[in-house]
Amino acid sequence: MNRKLFTSESVTEGHPDKICDKISDAILDALLAGDPMSRVACETTATTGIIYVMGEVTTKASIDVQSIVRQTIREIGYDRAKFGFDCDTCAVITAIHEQSPDIALGVDRCLEKKEGQITDEFDIGAGDQGMMFGYACDETPELMPLPISLAHRMAKKLTEVRKNGTLSYLRPDGKTQVTVEYDGDRVVRVDTVVVSSQHDPAVSLEQIREDLTREVIKTTVPAELFDERTKIYVNPTGRFTVGGPQGDSGLTGRKIIVDTYGGYSRHGGGAFSGKDPTKVDRSAAYAARYIAKNVVAAGLAKKCEVQLAYAIGIANPVSVRIDTFGTGKVEEEDITRAVLKNIDLRPAAIIARFDLRKPIYKNLAAYGHMGREDLGVKFEKTDMAEKLSALLGK
Repeated sequence: MNRKLFTSESVTEGHPDKICDKISDAILDALLAGDPMSRVACETTATTGIIYVMGEVTTKASIDVQSIVRQTIREIGYDRAKFGFDCDTCAVITAIHEQSPDIALGVDRCLEKKEGQITDEFDIGAGDQGMMFGYACDETPELMPLPISLAHRMAKKLTEVRKNGTLSYLRPDGKTQVTVEYDGDRVVRVDTVVVSSQHDPAVSLEQIREDLTREVIKTTVPAELFDERTKIYVNPTGRFTVGGPQGDSGLTGRKIIVDTYGGYSRHGGGAFSGKDPTKVDRSAAYAARYIAKNVVAAGLAKKCEVQLAYAIGIANPVSVRIDTFGTGKVEEEDITRAVLKNIDLRPAAIIARFDLRKPIYKNLAAYGHMGREDLGVKFEKTDMAEKLSALLGK
């Protein structure tokens, strides 16, 4: 037997970094709602009593940044001073200016268009250089790795039982972590579960541990994955009353592994939140996930990782790589050819295929961007699986 452990974590929407992601994407959504062609690169930082929003925006839309920030924080649950952060009294500072005209030159009209190689409407260039990864595997129904899938489910459940009043003493900040044991590539059991949640100081640690085990852990992790050796840690420090921006500073884009595959697959390094879809850090990462998911859904492999790479101002990717880690039913070269023949990977084509100029991003900002079938995002569809299977004879 080849036994091994793998661990992934998630955080709730009240975690300081996720507050910043939610704010950045709420601003992006408002701008896209007012002007779908908005160019946005919006960053947010948070610390005790202060939200600072900065970045580059070119848009015809007019929005009230202060109101968006305060409403987003209110929805998360930081709406009174005793929680350590108050949406109504925190300072909101903005420093937003227009996008660099040098960047706009390459995005507005790609090099291939200028040279006459592209004649259709998909003629914008990539908003930056970089590489993006997408991944899928058959461990879960949504074709995500099990450790991050379980960690997200627990984080969402933490928020659910707080907001619906089941455990009203919980506060918005929280983290989850799951360690899964594998035999080769086969899931065997859950080895360790960790849940930490901010809470009312009047509640005993014993009650918190009993309640979170019953309401959060046992309702999200399948019972058959537990055994007598599974370790459960709830608020292992013994106390978590100071949280959110009061307990730690926050920053947009600091939870990129939580946003994707929990470390199970490689990551290009670019963050998603606060960026409009001309930024391939976001749109191409979604496209790479779509390709990988459809390859696995087509039965062409049990796991698949896709790497795309772009140069700023160039429409077509400079490289496309597909790796099935020895699980492929056909050659990776054949899969790559079929993908490139049927899926246009120019930024404008990606935006059109997945309808990315709509305000869909605030809801993606917490609990993972990938595997979110609950949100109906088009890059999670498996509508190419049948065609890929037919093309490759499987």
